[in-house]
Amino acid sequence: MTRSNLEQPGQERPASLPLLLLVLTVTTGLIDAVSVLGLGRVFTANMTGNVVFLGFALARVPGFSLVRALAALAAFLAGAVIGGRLAIRLEGSRRRWLATVAVVESSLLFAAALTALGYDGGQLVPVARLYALIALTAVAMGLRNATVRRLAVPDLTTTVLTLTLAGLGADSSFAGGANPRFARRVASVAAMLAGAVAGGMLVLSVGVAWPLAVSGAITLLATLIYVGRASSVGTLLDV
Repeated sequence: MTRSNLEQPGQERPASLPLLLLVLTVTTGLIDAVSVLGLGRVFTANMTGNVVFLGFALARVPGFSLVRALAALAAFLAGAVIGGRLAIRLEGSRRRWLATVAVVESSLLFAAALTALGYDGGQLVPVARLYALIALTAVAMGLRNATVRRLAVPDLTTTVLTLTLAGLGADSSFAGGANPRFARRVASVAAMLAGAVAGGMLVLSVGVAWPLAVSGAITLLATLIYVGRASSVGTLLDV
Protein backbone atom coordinates (compact mmCIF):
# COMPACT_ATOMS: atom_id res chain seq x y z
CA MET A 1 0.00 0.00 0.00
CA THR A 2 1.21 3.51 -0.77
CA ARG A 3 0.32 7.00 0.27
CA SER A 4 -2.57 8.59 -1.53
CA ASN A 5 -1.80 11.03 -4.30
CA LEU A 6 -3.97 13.48 -2.39
CA GLU A 7 -1.03 14.03 -0.06
CA GLN A 8 0.92 16.98 -1.45
CA PRO A 9 4.54 17.95 -0.78
CA GLY A 10 4.80 20.22 2.23
CA GLN A 11 1.60 18.97 3.84
CA GLU A 12 1.77 17.55 7.35
CA ARG A 13 2.00 13.81 7.10
CA PRO A 14 -0.62 11.84 9.00
CA ALA A 15 0.22 9.70 11.96
CA SER A 16 1.61 6.63 10.26
CA LEU A 17 -0.28 3.38 10.15
CA PRO A 18 2.81 1.45 11.31
CA LEU A 19 3.01 3.65 14.39
CA LEU A 20 -0.65 3.00 15.19
CA LEU A 21 -0.11 -0.74 14.83
CA LEU A 22 2.92 -0.61 17.11
CA VAL A 23 0.78 1.07 19.75
CA LEU A 24 -1.86 -1.64 19.33
CA THR A 25 0.86 -4.26 19.68
CA VAL A 26 1.54 -2.91 23.16
CA THR A 27 -2.09 -3.54 24.08
CA THR A 28 -1.78 -7.14 22.92
CA GLY A 29 0.89 -7.68 25.54
CA LEU A 30 -1.42 -6.16 28.14
CA ILE A 31 -4.35 -8.36 27.15
CA ASP A 32 -2.38 -11.59 27.02
CA ALA A 33 -0.93 -10.77 30.44
CA VAL A 34 -4.49 -10.55 31.71
CA SER A 35 -5.62 -13.77 30.06
CA VAL A 36 -2.63 -15.93 30.95
CA LEU A 37 -1.98 -14.59 34.44
CA GLY A 38 -5.49 -13.67 35.48
CA LEU A 39 -7.86 -16.00 33.62
CA GLY A 40 -6.10 -19.30 34.06
CA ARG A 41 -3.55 -20.13 31.36
CA VAL A 42 -5.51 -19.15 28.30
CA PHE A 43 -4.58 -16.78 25.49
CA THR A 44 -7.29 -14.50 24.15
CA ALA A 45 -5.10 -12.57 21.70
CA ASN A 46 -2.46 -15.10 20.63
CA MET A 47 -4.30 -18.04 19.14
CA THR A 48 -1.09 -19.91 18.28
CA GLY A 49 -0.31 -20.16 21.97
CA ASN A 50 -3.92 -20.97 22.71
CA VAL A 51 -3.89 -23.94 20.32
CA VAL A 52 -0.78 -25.20 22.12
CA PHE A 53 -2.58 -24.80 25.45
CA LEU A 54 -5.51 -26.68 23.95
CA GLY A 55 -3.14 -29.52 23.13
CA PHE A 56 -1.83 -29.55 26.69
CA ALA A 57 -5.41 -29.69 27.96
CA LEU A 58 -6.21 -32.60 25.65
CA ALA A 59 -3.13 -34.35 27.03
CA ARG A 60 -4.54 -33.73 30.52
CA VAL A 61 -1.58 -31.68 31.66
CA PRO A 62 -2.48 -30.22 35.08
CA GLY A 63 -3.38 -26.53 35.07
CA PHE A 64 -4.72 -26.33 31.52
CA SER A 65 -8.43 -26.17 30.74
CA LEU A 66 -9.96 -27.60 27.59
CA VAL A 67 -13.14 -25.58 28.02
CA ARG A 68 -11.33 -22.28 28.53
CA ALA A 69 -9.14 -22.84 25.47
CA LEU A 70 -12.13 -23.78 23.31
CA ALA A 71 -14.12 -20.81 24.59
CA ALA A 72 -11.30 -18.44 23.65
CA LEU A 73 -10.97 -19.98 20.19
CA ALA A 74 -14.71 -19.81 19.53
CA ALA A 75 -14.95 -16.21 20.72
CA PHE A 76 -11.91 -15.20 18.69
CA LEU A 77 -13.44 -16.71 15.55
CA ALA A 78 -16.70 -14.89 16.26
CA GLY A 79 -14.77 -11.63 16.53
CA ALA A 80 -12.99 -12.36 13.26
CA VAL A 81 -16.34 -12.92 11.54
CA ILE A 82 -17.59 -9.60 12.89
CA GLY A 83 -14.39 -7.94 11.69
CA GLY A 84 -14.81 -9.39 8.22
CA ARG A 85 -18.42 -8.26 8.01
CA LEU A 86 -17.54 -4.73 9.12
CA ALA A 87 -14.76 -4.51 6.55
CA ILE A 88 -17.15 -5.48 3.75
CA ARG A 89 -19.99 -3.28 4.94
CA LEU A 90 -17.79 -0.21 5.41
CA GLU A 91 -15.37 -0.77 2.55
CA GLY A 92 -16.44 2.50 0.92
CA SER A 93 -15.01 4.55 3.79
CA ARG A 94 -11.75 3.46 5.35
CA ARG A 95 -12.04 6.27 7.89
CA ARG A 96 -15.42 5.09 9.08
CA TRP A 97 -14.28 1.45 9.02
CA LEU A 98 -11.25 1.97 11.27
CA ALA A 99 -13.13 4.27 13.63
CA THR A 100 -16.01 1.79 13.93
CA VAL A 101 -13.67 -1.11 14.63
CA ALA A 102 -11.88 0.93 17.30
CA VAL A 103 -15.15 1.85 19.00
CA VAL A 104 -16.42 -1.74 19.00
CA GLU A 105 -13.11 -3.22 20.15
CA SER A 106 -12.61 -0.68 22.91
CA SER A 107 -16.23 -1.11 24.05
CA LEU A 108 -15.62 -4.84 24.44
CA LEU A 109 -12.46 -4.17 26.44
CA PHE A 110 -14.21 -1.61 28.64
CA ALA A 111 -17.02 -4.11 29.23
CA ALA A 112 -14.41 -6.68 30.21
CA ALA A 113 -12.80 -4.18 32.59
CA LEU A 114 -16.16 -3.54 34.27
CA THR A 115 -16.78 -7.27 34.51
CA ALA A 116 -13.38 -7.71 36.14
CA LEU A 117 -13.86 -5.04 38.83
CA GLY A 118 -13.05 -6.49 42.23
CA TYR A 119 -11.29 -9.52 40.78
CA ASP A 120 -7.57 -9.47 41.54
CA GLY A 121 -6.55 -12.40 39.34
CA GLY A 122 -5.45 -14.51 42.27
CA GLN A 123 -8.80 -15.57 43.64
CA LEU A 124 -11.46 -17.94 42.48
CA VAL A 125 -13.87 -16.18 40.18
CA PRO A 126 -17.44 -17.26 39.39
CA VAL A 127 -17.48 -19.39 36.28
CA ALA A 128 -19.87 -17.12 34.38
CA ARG A 129 -17.69 -14.11 35.12
CA LEU A 130 -14.53 -15.91 34.06
CA TYR A 131 -15.98 -16.97 30.71
CA ALA A 132 -17.45 -13.53 30.14
CA LEU A 133 -13.94 -12.10 30.47
CA ILE A 134 -12.53 -14.70 28.10
CA ALA A 135 -15.30 -14.11 25.57
CA LEU A 136 -15.16 -10.32 25.63
CA THR A 137 -11.39 -10.10 25.23
CA ALA A 138 -11.20 -12.86 22.61
CA VAL A 139 -13.98 -11.33 20.49
CA ALA A 140 -12.16 -7.99 20.66
CA MET A 141 -8.91 -9.59 19.53
CA GLY A 142 -10.60 -11.54 16.75
CA LEU A 143 -12.10 -8.30 15.49
CA ARG A 144 -8.71 -6.61 15.59
CA ASN A 145 -6.92 -9.44 13.82
CA ALA A 146 -9.46 -9.49 11.01
CA THR A 147 -8.99 -5.75 10.57
CA VAL A 148 -5.19 -5.77 10.72
CA ARG A 149 -5.10 -8.72 8.33
CA ARG A 150 -7.01 -6.68 5.76
CA LEU A 151 -4.66 -3.72 6.24
CA ALA A 152 -1.76 -6.09 5.48
CA VAL A 153 1.08 -3.94 6.80
CA PRO A 154 4.30 -6.01 6.60
CA ASP A 155 5.67 -7.25 9.94
CA LEU A 156 2.93 -5.57 11.98
CA THR A 157 0.17 -8.04 12.79
CA THR A 158 -0.12 -6.64 16.37
CA THR A 159 -0.54 -10.13 17.86
CA VAL A 160 1.99 -12.58 16.36
CA LEU A 161 5.77 -12.22 16.28
CA THR A 162 6.92 -15.57 14.88
CA LEU A 163 7.29 -14.44 11.26
CA THR A 164 8.66 -11.08 12.38
CA LEU A 165 11.44 -12.79 14.31
CA ALA A 166 12.03 -15.18 11.40
CA GLY A 167 12.38 -12.17 9.11
CA LEU A 168 14.89 -10.55 11.44
CA GLY A 169 17.09 -13.61 11.19
CA ALA A 170 16.51 -14.71 7.60
CA ASP A 171 16.87 -11.21 6.13
CA SER A 172 19.78 -10.16 8.34
CA SER A 173 23.27 -9.36 7.11
CA PHE A 174 24.42 -12.55 8.82
CA ALA A 175 22.19 -14.48 6.41
CA GLY A 176 23.31 -12.44 3.41
CA GLY A 177 20.29 -10.14 3.47
CA ALA A 178 19.91 -6.38 3.57
CA ASN A 179 18.00 -6.10 6.90
CA PRO A 180 14.76 -4.75 5.36
CA ARG A 181 12.34 -3.13 7.82
CA PHE A 182 14.81 -3.86 10.62
CA ALA A 183 13.67 -0.99 12.84
CA ARG A 184 10.00 -1.88 12.37
CA ARG A 185 10.59 -5.51 13.23
CA VAL A 186 12.60 -4.73 16.34
CA ALA A 187 10.02 -2.14 17.40
CA SER A 188 7.24 -4.71 17.02
CA VAL A 189 9.02 -7.15 19.31
CA ALA A 190 9.81 -4.39 21.80
CA ALA A 191 6.20 -3.18 21.79
CA MET A 192 4.84 -6.63 22.60
CA LEU A 193 7.46 -7.09 25.31
CA ALA A 194 6.70 -3.71 26.84
CA GLY A 195 2.98 -4.48 26.91
CA ALA A 196 3.57 -7.86 28.54
CA VAL A 197 5.83 -6.34 31.19
CA ALA A 198 3.35 -3.57 31.94
CA GLY A 199 0.44 -6.00 31.91
CA GLY A 200 2.18 -8.42 34.24
CA MET A 201 2.99 -5.65 36.69
CA LEU A 202 -0.56 -4.32 36.60
CA VAL A 203 -2.15 -7.75 37.07
CA LEU A 204 0.09 -8.46 40.05
CA SER A 205 -0.39 -5.06 41.65
CA VAL A 206 -3.96 -3.95 40.89
CA GLY A 207 -5.71 -6.91 39.26
CA VAL A 208 -7.04 -7.49 35.77
CA ALA A 209 -9.54 -4.65 35.40
CA TRP A 210 -7.00 -1.85 35.01
CA PRO A 211 -4.93 -3.36 32.19
CA LEU A 212 -8.15 -4.08 30.31
CA ALA A 213 -9.34 -0.51 30.76
CA VAL A 214 -5.95 0.85 29.73
CA SER A 215 -5.98 -1.36 26.62
CA GLY A 216 -9.42 -0.11 25.66
CA ALA A 217 -8.45 3.52 26.16
CA ILE A 218 -5.22 3.18 24.18
CA THR A 219 -6.98 1.38 21.33
CA LEU A 220 -9.73 3.98 21.05
CA LEU A 221 -7.60 7.10 21.44
CA ALA A 222 -4.72 5.96 19.23
CA THR A 223 -7.02 4.92 16.40
CA LEU A 224 -9.18 8.03 16.51
CA ILE A 225 -6.10 10.26 16.60
CA TYR A 226 -4.69 8.43 13.59
CA VAL A 227 -7.96 8.62 11.65
CA GLY A 228 -8.39 12.30 12.50
CA ARG A 229 -4.88 13.30 11.48
CA ALA A 230 -4.85 11.12 8.38
CA SER A 231 -8.20 12.41 7.13
CA SER A 232 -6.98 15.98 7.48
CA VAL A 233 -4.45 15.39 4.69
CA GLY A 234 -6.59 13.09 2.57
CA THR A 235 -4.97 9.71 3.19
CA LEU A 236 -5.29 6.83 5.61
CA LEU A 237 -2.37 4.79 4.37
CA ASP A 238 1.23 5.51 5.22
CA VAL A 239 2.92 2.12 5.18
